[in-house]
Amino acid sequence: MPPAITINDDPHPWREGLTVADVLRERNFVFPLLVVSVDGVHVPRDAYARTAVPAGAVVVVTHLVSGG
Repeated sequence: MPPAITINDDPHPWREGLTVADVLRERNFVFPLLVVSVDGVHVPRDAYARTAVPAGAVVVVTHLVSGG
């Protein structure tokens, strides 16, 4: 079985060099206000392109919604 990660409880294929930015692009997360964690650790927006996602990681992407 090829390595995988979990994104919001859904399996996703993993590859060497996969970053948070890659995950967001591959899963079509385009909403401007996102919060991302990898294995329970918050990833700042400016670190998405350089933050590696290890095989077997649990990635949680949350949409922030404001309003009143």
